[in-house]
Amino acid sequence: MTRKRTVAFSPQAVNLFFHILTRCNLKCRHCYINPDQHGTETLPLSTIENWLKVFADLGKPANLILLGGEPTLHPDLAAVVHTARRLRFASVTIDTNGYLFHDILDRLTPADLDYFSFSLDGATAKTNDALRGRGSYDACLAGIRRAVAKGFSTSLIYTVSTANIDELPQMGPLLEDLGIDRFFIQVLGIRGNPARQAKSTAVDRPLQVDRDRWLAVVPAAAEQIADRGLTVTYPKVFLSPGEDFACAGKVADNYFVFPNGRVYRCPLCEDFPLHSLTLEKGRLDAMPPINENDLFALDIPEGCVMNRLIQPGNLVYGADGVPAYRIACCMLKEEILPP
Repeated sequence: MTRKRTVAFSPQAVNLFFHILTRCNLKCRHCYINPDQHGTETLPLSTIENWLKVFADLGKPANLILLGGEPTLHPDLAAVVHTARRLRFASVTIDTNGYLFHDILDRLTPADLDYFSFSLDGATAKTNDALRGRGSYDACLAGIRRAVAKGFSTSLIYTVSTANIDELPQMGPLLEDLGIDRFFIQVLGIRGNPARQAKSTAVDRPLQVDRDRWLAVVPAAAEQIADRGLTVTYPKVFLSPGEDFACAGKVADNYFVFPNGRVYRCPLCEDFPLHSLTLEKGRLDAMPPINENDLFALDIPEGCVMNRLIQPGNLVYGADGVPAYRIACCMLKEEILPP
């Protein structure tokens, strides 16, 4: 039997999602990066080190996730990892599309890094490449095999959309064959490219999956994959009747940092100038109202305020105007441990 639990928010640790650049070699249909809001800079090593120190000095264990764009395009990524270790970050993960530029596997050792976390969005090349670009499926699998052969721990991220949800149940044998340790299922938010597509009349089929389809496929697929010996994590998305809503922006210590110095506490706010903090001259400064913190304080029957504002299409109301269900905070996760 697998063991399933809801991962509670914790204020006891810092989670730093650090976008060290926004440049990428791919053009994924569902990419959330918004250069107008996040900047186009590739941060110099000196700035990255200064900003890492800000978060290392907050007095809590800190987990670092290095992001882009594609972070392995940064020529100093290995030095960034070594700096994070010197600053005693509790864990360090690199998210990657699998192309693994700048010989990163030769410049780090498994002792330097907790995980390489690869992104793949289909059990087949046809489905993945339609979302991420021609050749990206083969490149990702080759990158995973090289990392595993060198002894690195690996995880895989699968962002569920209408274009690939039917292949999610097929991922188990592939993950097992690749030697993946952890599998993360992600929900697609209406931000970045999906937000632009939602406004376009040229897009016939939206990428966001509706509630009925999500609940019919994702939890069962997650259980089946965990049965193969993997730890599987996926967002709760829809709260059960009577389940309390909690906002990570109020009760957790998450920071989403972008190259232009913006620091968000909520990923759904990232398409807007609603950041609550900014990094200036090696300091973490609070932004004046109105910002995301003012939204976190609102209590609405729909649950997540930002979901209500930017993606109301996943809500349903009764004849009395009361929502039929509540949307969970996008950071609330279900975790299934293997038998």
